[in-house]
Amino acid sequence: MKNFTTVNKHDDSLFILIKSLTKSEKRQFNLYVSRLDGNTDAKFFALFKFLDKQKYYNEKDILDKGIVSKQQLSNLKSHLYKQILTSLRLNPQHKNIRIQIREQLDFATILYQKGLYKQSLKILEKTKKVALDYEEKYLAQEIIELEKVIENQYITRSISSRADELTLQAKEVSQLNVITSKLSNLSLQLYSLLLKRGYVKSDEELEEINSYFEARMPDYEFEKLGFREKLWLYKAHLWRSFLTQDFLQSYKYSNKWVDLFQDDPKNIQTHPVFYLKGKNYFLESLFFLKHYAKFKSELDCFEKEIANNEIVMNSNTEMLSFLYLYSNKLHLHFLEGTFAEGEYLVDIINKKINEYEDRLDNHHIVILYYKIGCLYFGAGNYKKTIEYLSKIINSKNLKVGDDLQCFARILSLIAHYEYGLDYDLERQFKDTYKFLLQMKNLQAVQKIFIESIRNLSDLYPHEFKKEFKRVYNVLQPYEHHPYEKRAFLYLDILSWLESKIENKPVAFIIKSKLP
Repeated sequence: MKNFTTVNKHDDSLFILIKSLTKSEKRQFNLYVSRLDGNTDAKFFALFKFLDKQKYYNEKDILDKGIVSKQQLSNLKSHLYKQILTSLRLNPQHKNIRIQIREQLDFATILYQKGLYKQSLKILEKTKKVALDYEEKYLAQEIIELEKVIENQYITRSISSRADELTLQAKEVSQLNVITSKLSNLSLQLYSLLLKRGYVKSDEELEEINSYFEARMPDYEFEKLGFREKLWLYKAHLWRSFLTQDFLQSYKYSNKWVDLFQDDPKNIQTHPVFYLKGKNYFLESLFFLKHYAKFKSELDCFEKEIANNEIVMNSNTEMLSFLYLYSNKLHLHFLEGTFAEGEYLVDIINKKINEYEDRLDNHHIVILYYKIGCLYFGAGNYKKTIEYLSKIINSKNLKVGDDLQCFARILSLIAHYEYGLDYDLERQFKDTYKFLLQMKNLQAVQKIFIESIRNLSDLYPHEFKKEFKRVYNVLQPYEHHPYEKRAFLYLDILSWLESKIENKPVAFIIKSKLP
């Protein structure tokens, strides 16, 4: 299990790259190095073999080994890094369409520089068609620009019609690239706002986000948009819907995103990362809407796609597939109330976190820990709940969003209460309340709930149920409030209160709500 209290020992870029290599890629690198006489004895190869055997990066061990002096180490590492990337570039597994197009463009450039204009134009024409077929319009624009340069020097009888053709093509591609750039900028800016500020919390913020969105949305004719332009358009709308907590719109645009790929399956193979992200947002939207039947059906399909290798698998997509599949498997158990049945997922998730620790960012690990804490809470295992939430609360090296930190603390407080840790409850309450007061955007739901937990210490046990009913009645109207409902996405407070009122397990309450 990843320990966030110590400095990550895998923070050297070269070491991380070497540790990410598969057996096949290491074999390929050995063959690549041995292709020329003398390379097998080279210092960079000795450094590679040494680092490959190490569990942690330690510069002192390298120097003690006598491979290289301290003054030369930096240059040797840079050289080795470049050689590994060159080897990976030659590996057929990494020959995606973009690399293939760039390779042909490089070949055409070499031919042009040798004055072999006709041969260069022939390659460019074929490569341009591939680039346009696969929606690689930025590369297509590069190709067109080189074609124009060559046509200016290679005079033919068809130069007049050729000039018109290239000029028109350049204009069309350029205009679409401008639209793509503006849409991708908007999408990125909205995502940044979500990370910095969280969901909208008032009518003023809603108006601000909508105005921001409309002001930066470029003019376009939908019929002229290709796959790439539509993808960024749907992304921009999706991020606005998440910011504004309009989950019906999230469902609409994530569905359009996925359909875009399924209408032309070759794009799933060409852009597997975008497809995986689209599937995840689609499933998340269904989860937020609590559309159980559709969610379960789509999750089953997603799992089959991965199992049947319908999505290109590499180091990146394997990690994302794990992250998205298992996050949504946890969501399924939350919707069903089958918390105890989902505990088998914890060992699998922890094993994968350790496997991908150099590439999986802390933000996603924290979210997994919070969800595992929720799983154990629903199963009634409060000791484990506290253990996983403590990883979030007590960490000094994590950048955790206020919302998640807040609800981790509240859930931990409830778990201490349920676990009977009365001696620690007062301290937990003070720490939680102190943290909440420091939050700039404390919500009504958070204020009400934390005060209710505090009030329990002043009541006799036979008065608890009455207090739970009071709090339930106060909180219930907020469940569908446009700016307060986000609290219920992190923690199903109402179901817990119902479980205390009816004296039944929270899992039973949630199961009873299934359609």
